[in-house]
Amino acid sequence: MRICILFANSGDDVLLKGWAVWITGLPGSGKSTIARALVRRLRENNVRVQVLSVDMLRKVLTPRPTYSEEERKIVYDVLVFVASLLTENSVNVLIDATGNRRSYRNSARRQIKRFMEAYVRCPLSICMMREKGRRYTFGAPRGVYRKAETKASSTVPGVGVPYEMPLKPEVVVDAKLAPEESAKRIWMKIQQKFEKQIL
Repeated sequence: MRICILFANSGDDVLLKGWAVWITGLPGSGKSTIARALVRRLRENNVRVQVLSVDMLRKVLTPRPTYSEEERKIVYDVLVFVASLLTENSVNVLIDATGNRRSYRNSARRQIKRFMEAYVRCPLSICMMREKGRRYTFGAPRGVYRKAETKASSTVPGVGVPYEMPLKPEVVVDAKLAPEESAKRIWMKIQQKFEKQIL
């Protein structure tokens, strides 16, 4: 079982650091569904992982979020800090977050040694259709695109504020794929990128 790997260093056992995968994409692109499918695949392969959802984190940090640029930066700074701490302590992490600014994701790349981005590519029109009809939000606020359309919100990524696509993500999965297939492709890239050093 690939639970942990120890390396000898000056006579001491050093626990291998964990890795982090940031699953990014527009709201409604299917990030959370893919993340959960990936968790199932990882567990089938005896790989432990912790999901960090920015929506769940917001419920603690900003119970009444404004989604201002300043607030978003604080939330993503905390998200990256927590992910970094976990990986430093040999915990693998799936970051389930839109992360609309590249600077947020680049910050994670700088701070987390074993890091990769998985971009869920989905047209805005499909995201809007999905968001209207989805039963489970996995902690995300409901009706974000409706609020954008009615001008009740000007902070929705891809509509009121930019969503900056990754320039060089390690893996891109198309939203037309089944979640299980997307999870399979991300898992294959995890194995390729981190080789045998998988906790």
